[in-house]
Amino acid sequence: MDTLNDEDNYKRVIKMSSNDLVKYMTQQVVSYIDQPKEERQQQRAVRKAKKQPFLFRWFGIIPMSVSMFMKKKKRESSDS
Repeated sequence: MDTLNDEDNYKRVIKMSSNDLVKYMTQQVVSYIDQPKEERQQQRAVRKAKKQPFLFRWFGIIPMSVSMFMKKKKRESSDS
């Protein structure tokens, strides 16, 4: 699924009545089950690849930059 599509679906779900919500959830489950296993795994891999690293998502760019700096220092010290 596309990210914009997910956001649009989320906004629609919030505004739904309970019957519409049950119908929507049933459609989503059925469409998921109808997909071949390989296609589901491929979509999962694509979503995972799009995700930013854990440190960046939770703490911003500073821990990420520190870890990159430390890796660079370690690499330089092992090259010498």
